[in-house]
Amino acid sequence: MASLDDLPLRADLRGQSPYGAPQKHVRVQLNVNENSHPIPEAVARDIVESLAGAVLTLNRYPDREFTALRESLAAYLGQGLGSEQIWAANGSNEIIQQLLQAFGGPGRSVLAFPPTYSMHGIITRGTGTTWLTAERDADYALSADTVVAAIEQHRPDLVFLCAPNNPTGTPVALDVIEAAYEASTGMVFVDEAYAEFMPSGTPTAVSLLPDRHRLVVSRTMSKAFAFAGARVGYLAADPAVIDALRLVRLPYHLSALTQAAAVAALRHAPEMLAMVDDIRGQRDRLLAELPVLGFRAYDSWANFVLFDRVADPHATFEALLERDIIIRDVGLPNSLRVTAGTEQETTLFLDALAELGAASPTTLGS
Repeated sequence: MASLDDLPLRADLRGQSPYGAPQKHVRVQLNVNENSHPIPEAVARDIVESLAGAVLTLNRYPDREFTALRESLAAYLGQGLGSEQIWAANGSNEIIQQLLQAFGGPGRSVLAFPPTYSMHGIITRGTGTTWLTAERDADYALSADTVVAAIEQHRPDLVFLCAPNNPTGTPVALDVIEAAYEASTGMVFVDEAYAEFMPSGTPTAVSLLPDRHRLVVSRTMSKAFAFAGARVGYLAADPAVIDALRLVRLPYHLSALTQAAAVAALRHAPEMLAMVDDIRGQRDRLLAELPVLGFRAYDSWANFVLFDRVADPHATFEALLERDIIIRDVGLPNSLRVTAGTEQETTLFLDALAELGAASPTTLGS
């Protein structure tokens, strides 16, 4: 059997690793920031009926412009957005890929601030774009001065900001995004996959879109809408950006089934989002109870919590796995990340962690 070394693989892909979140079928899955709540039955029935209707049309190609879905997404986001400012794809990862195909590529660069979403770098390198990084401030924060200084140093073609940031949960203030836009001459991409979990009423980067034609804000239905298996991501931007993405998208890239399911789910946005408050509550519970167990929990505006002061992250991960609980080792020193699940899942996780006594003894009570 051949190996990669036996194939004429692109030189810049040699030595790279694919996305590697462990896939384990355990009772408590708190590792990839999914929504643990099932889709409400009434909503599920409407989605199934919509899918049944779409099945009858599968002999024909789907709407290439996914018109109804873009109209539904524009209505959901509000803020005066029109459907001509919306684009969708098979998850926000495909959104990122299309963006880099249009504005990145060989000879162009992306500037990012790790630790951040691992797929940003993987997709960047996969499109032949140079991946540049700059350090964050203390406790994974990101200030306007730090971002501007990095942009002035590297002069990237694209700036990537994750707001709230994954895997740290760190919020990114609007003035940071504004400063990045003013300092850059290229595209500024804001990944708002976890925007719905921010404090209620908090303005997002979508509010910055008017008169900023190089600003792109992406969202996903995977998290707040419990739609991870459906693979629906989308962005809001100037209509000219949408025209650019049409140049690189594959024909009919969103299936009729995907479009029908997403439109049906968006018809029930209030019911779908009702679970967000519960998830926020469990996140805040983690923020409060992890320090009691001797860990430091980083403030999070997402549906997960990063915590450190873990004596042995790998051993703790494996010990939890033996108890049918999976969380995420994100590779940060003495740190682990846990998704805010249901109340029962959160209880099982916290009880198991307390039983393990996994905090570093030198930091207990500090």
